[in-house]
Amino acid sequence: MPAETTVRRLVDAAERLFAERGIDAVSLREINAAAGQRNSTALQYHFGDRSGLLKAVLAKHRPEIEARRHQLLDEYEARGPLPPAEALRTLAAALVRPAAAKLADPGGGRDYLRVMEQLVHRMPPSLPEDGGGSIGRWRELVAPLLPPAAVRLHQRFMAIRMTYVELARRASGPPARDDRLFTSHLIDVVAAVLASEVSGETARLLAERERRH
Repeated sequence: MPAETTVRRLVDAAERLFAERGIDAVSLREINAAAGQRNSTALQYHFGDRSGLLKAVLAKHRPEIEARRHQLLDEYEARGPLPPAEALRTLAAALVRPAAAKLADPGGGRDYLRVMEQLVHRMPPSLPEDGGGSIGRWRELVAPLLPPAAVRLHQRFMAIRMTYVELARRASGPPARDDRLFTSHLIDVVAAVLASEVSGETARLLAERERRH
């Protein structure tokens, strides 16, 4: 069997099992077997370990999502200043739409979204900027539209997490004939999260926490 075929089968099997049962709940031996590999060391040979395999699963989908999100951010910047509400919804769409397109991707897109939900729950809210990646760029463009307290409360991360939680929930069910309404409403909700005002109580509690630290 050609090496590229072996790699593809291992990635596809890992993607499906990680989505169905959880990243840490599936053994490498099970993935190897699900990919039809008689050689028990095939997975370790090609990926090294679970982390290397997980990176390969993400790398299968990331270029398409990155390219589409950068395109939407390019269009946003080319339009010039927008009213705040319109700017926030446009940026919410740039976050949501590239990932939501995976709902209609027959090549493991729905499994990818379920894997991403698991990963986003493991990430710290203060994500490091991703070295030219679209999420780091998105965070920088959104920041000036938020009050300082919202930035310190990691409102952007809340929007990212909500995006992947809802996309994974959708991906866990049977495919829909049309995801346009779902996607548009999710963009509305994410925009509302970004636009949410910080209450007086929250601002006071935030200030108290920062004084303690």
